[in-house]
Amino acid sequence: MNKIERKLLAEYRYELRPVVKGYNRRTLYIDLGTKSIKEKPVSDLMIDKFVGGKGFDLYLMWHGVKDNTKWNDPENEICISFGPLCGNTNYPGSGKSIVTTISPLTGIPVDCNVGGHFGPYAKFSGFDAIELQGKADEEIIVCIDGDEGIIRIMTAPDEEINSHILAERLIEEFADNSEKHQFVSVVSAGRGADHCGISCLNFSFWDKRRKVARLKQAGRGGTGRVFRDKKIKALVVKYSGLKGDTNNPVDLDTLRETGLKLHREIEKGDAHQCHMRECGTAHLMEIMNDYDLLPIRNFKYGQMPEAIGLASWEFKKLFTQNMPDGCWYGCSLSCCKAVDDFIPRSGPYTGQKVCVDGPEYETAAGCGSNLCIWDPRDVVELNFYCDTYGIDTISFGTSVAFVMECYENGILDKDKTGGLDLTWGNADAAFEILHQMARGEGFGVIVGKGVRKMKEIFTREYGADPNFLHDIGMEAKGLEYSQYMSKESLAQQGGYTLALKGPQHDEAWLIFMDMVNNHIPTFEDKAEALHYFPMFRTWFGLQGLCKLPWNDIEPEDNAQTDEPAKVPEHVQNYVQIYRAITGKELDKYELIRQSERVYNFQKVFCLRMGKGRRIDDIPPYRAVGPVTEEEYISRAERYDKQLKEKIGIDPGGRSIDEKMTILRAYREDQYQQLIDAVYKRKGWTPEGVPTIEHLQSIGMDLPEVIEVIKKSL
Repeated sequence: MNKIERKLLAEYRYELRPVVKGYNRRTLYIDLGTKSIKEKPVSDLMIDKFVGGKGFDLYLMWHGVKDNTKWNDPENEICISFGPLCGNTNYPGSGKSIVTTISPLTGIPVDCNVGGHFGPYAKFSGFDAIELQGKADEEIIVCIDGDEGIIRIMTAPDEEINSHILAERLIEEFADNSEKHQFVSVVSAGRGADHCGISCLNFSFWDKRRKVARLKQAGRGGTGRVFRDKKIKALVVKYSGLKGDTNNPVDLDTLRETGLKLHREIEKGDAHQCHMRECGTAHLMEIMNDYDLLPIRNFKYGQMPEAIGLASWEFKKLFTQNMPDGCWYGCSLSCCKAVDDFIPRSGPYTGQKVCVDGPEYETAAGCGSNLCIWDPRDVVELNFYCDTYGIDTISFGTSVAFVMECYENGILDKDKTGGLDLTWGNADAAFEILHQMARGEGFGVIVGKGVRKMKEIFTREYGADPNFLHDIGMEAKGLEYSQYMSKESLAQQGGYTLALKGPQHDEAWLIFMDMVNNHIPTFEDKAEALHYFPMFRTWFGLQGLCKLPWNDIEPEDNAQTDEPAKVPEHVQNYVQIYRAITGKELDKYELIRQSERVYNFQKVFCLRMGKGRRIDDIPPYRAVGPVTEEEYISRAERYDKQLKEKIGIDPGGRSIDEKMTILRAYREDQYQQLIDAVYKRKGWTPEGVPTIEHLQSIGMDLPEVIEVIKKSL
């Protein structure tokens, strides 16, 4: 590799000082247009009201953007924050960053929780958050040297941009020597992010055993598109001073003791619980198929015999076993599985050996079962190219499933797709769409706009029925659905569509509580769950934590507790490690209130941007019930029984169309009643606007917040 000649555009030297009780008490601001670099203080108000992580991101963005800021306006920001618990090596799952920006897909703030080494290293280099604003006039690299206390902005004439190569080359360039590659981390987005809204950012971590840079994704909402629009080729951080007490916790003994307890649970329980160490989140594939919850053919079906080809044991054969696959030090869950020496059969890396991170469940379902692609190696190849091109695998899978159903229904044909045969299961066509995204050409660019924009294009240019497209287009707020069937779980329908950024499962995953175990039968029960679990999961994003150690490994006696879905012993663990690091008092109730303040602030932020009302919380009907006759027929016994027992209508002698119409009216009314109950529980008006009284009660009645509310009521 020839050494890249870089021109230094700006340099800023800062004082190195230790983190204290989880905080640096300063953030880093960079204007990419003017090349100005400065520090901003972290106030007591920021810590008390916004905690860290996503809270800091949203606070900084709120003061950086205007009410009408669009994703590609210079004032749009990319904010990356880390949280007070981030970077500790004692408790598993403590290496997360949170990325926020105004999304190209939704027009509102999107937040992504992402692993890798960048977040902890940037935090220990001296900053609680990074705020990037403006647009560079040429390709640049921003480097944070946390060993020397220097920030540099440099030119980036690198021809290579795809993440799996760029990350390795930059690690080689910025590491002191080959023995210190693990002290450098890179954020990048590949060629696909130059052209597509359904893009992501890749956060690297150096795998010393494999001697490769591995990638974790800030995957939802188009983060990579904003990054590349600002002409950032990469963010690089270098930090080599990591120790077990770098967070300077108040009570290191309690922190260690709590972590050791969870390590023991993982060691003892993972092999007979979720098998995360063997196949990561791909262990869900056969479980979802067994329960009729696996998305198949654009979420038409939840179960198919062919799905056995994508069972976790098939991926286990491909994953390298018996390696410590954590994306941050000290995480013994080791769920970041990888396929080593994989050889793609398509695209620019045909015939080359590559390391592929994953696939995780969402990728296996979205790029596999939802497209009727049943060969796990094809799924791995889609995973690899999505990652290195900077394309979100969830949005890619849902978008391609949508165009395949449009092709099936004659809305699209080969003339419209540029010769692509988009029949179900055609992996070669899916590959070509992906490569076109990277090249910025052909039908792939249209697919890369996402489902919402494709619905507009197909209606306007091809005369498609907009109502049918609305029913089958699996997006809400402009964001594509992640990969769970919600038709039979009213709570999960709300969990998806009421999520502030759009239908992503990281706010609430309630399918088993609701559909399988029937633990939340009433509207009030569902509303309580749709209050608690989004608040609890928000907390991980405030602190810099991964949610998997919370409930993907459970204490042996968890089923005997009063609230097993909450995993109360682990909730108490989080209370203890928060106290141990920050020295601040916290109980399980204040934990929820911390989240509730930031959650409601994000809701008000959406309102400020012109979104976030009841009309934005309505799902496509495919997420609620059967759109087509074939869907109804596939579950006719179930649906007929519901007509009789829940609606009081005898299905006998009625046409399928008539039964579908009755069922739809019932299910849509049930969803509206759910919204009423959830809004009431959250302290919002029937239009989804937080009341002033509620904001006062939780301590989020800041003047600028109340001003937005008064305009919204």
